[in-house]
Amino acid sequence: MMKYLKLFGFLFLSLHAFAIDGQLKAENSNYVVIGAFASQENAAHFVEIAKKANFDAQFEINPNRQLFYVYVLHTGNKKQAIEEAQKLRQKTTFWDTWVFSGLLGRNESTSNGSDYHPETGEKLTRITADDNQLNPSGAITSSVNESTTVKENPIAVTPDPTPAEVTTTPEIAVPEEMYPKTLEAEGDGRHFVFRIFRNSNQKAVDGEVDIVDPEKKKKIVSFQGNKDVIVRPVNKSGDVSMECEVFGFRKVTQAVNVKNPQATAGVVVENDQAIVPFELVRLKKGDYAVMYNVYFFKDAAIMKPESRYEVNSLRDMLKENPKYKIKIHGHTNGNAAGKIIEPGESKDLFSMSGTKDSFGSAKTLSEERAITIYDFLIAEGIDASRMLVKGWGGKKPIFDKDHPKAQSNVRVEIEIIEE
Repeated sequence: MMKYLKLFGFLFLSLHAFAIDGQLKAENSNYVVIGAFASQENAAHFVEIAKKANFDAQFEINPNRQLFYVYVLHTGNKKQAIEEAQKLRQKTTFWDTWVFSGLLGRNESTSNGSDYHPETGEKLTRITADDNQLNPSGAITSSVNESTTVKENPIAVTPDPTPAEVTTTPEIAVPEEMYPKTLEAEGDGRHFVFRIFRNSNQKAVDGEVDIVDPEKKKKIVSFQGNKDVIVRPVNKSGDVSMECEVFGFRKVTQAVNVKNPQATAGVVVENDQAIVPFELVRLKKGDYAVMYNVYFFKDAAIMKPESRYEVNSLRDMLKENPKYKIKIHGHTNGNAAGKIIEPGESKDLFSMSGTKDSFGSAKTLSEERAITIYDFLIAEGIDASRMLVKGWGGKKPIFDKDHPKAQSNVRVEIEIIEE
């Protein structure tokens, strides 16, 4: 898969030389679009992921839809745009790439521009933003590894039971989960509402539901919960696994047939709309939760601003459950020693301004990242006695270091150690 991604990445680098964004007019302007996002931050993050695979990705707002379109080619040649979109659909994970004809940008007319399916030529009337189709770990592959550097800090850190293995840092790979924006189904799709709510008070919870093909064991798309969406079958049987994992709650999975949803216990069909319940229960002692939406700057124990939502969710969970005690586990991918960037005197955990550099191991970096979460929670009023910190470096990978999903190894996990 990576060789296809790199092949097409270099192809687009050369093709983009012919894209003269500022000179094209609406009537001959065509974009090859790989994703659409309601959040500008998520669009920017998706651009960075695509660039790591050598795609010359950029984003601009479609003012008519109020969505940020991520595109890899802007050209005056519509045939060229269609051909490149078709190649992406067939050879890469961007299997729902489409062509937008018109001009993007806040200064452009909202009356111009249309989205086209590159294979059927049909005009697409419904585009749904899918803001979580990013690298699920939100991680940047670390370049640091084991060394003898020791840093003192007053936090309760769990001792390392065994020495870490020394491995090399793999080339950054684009994970298979990096799916593009998915178009809502026309024709064979049907209306669904994924009702996500808390079991304690029945209140709605913000979250998403992943549609997984059980035959291929592969996530296909995610949909926002508590909204009307259109879901299409992903295989001939119509069987899918619907998975809802909201941070701070246990994961809930439903086996549903898209063609016959009422066959699943608990699913109700009203006015041709299938309502699928996802009743969420808070984490229990011994449970782990991966902070998929906490993103760190490269080689840094500093969070990107878009991480605020998830760390706020962790804070709220601890305040809501005062008996909770947690252990914050930090993980990296690989074990090569290198630079570590830390917050400076301002103690700003979300900014690279005024930082300071040091040198250390992968274990040190992973510990520093866990400490960053710890420091955030302390500043938010969580008592230090309720938290432990553990840095693992690259000792507990989810995938092999050369696996396409290796970036998922870089993560922060929260363990409930007492409730």
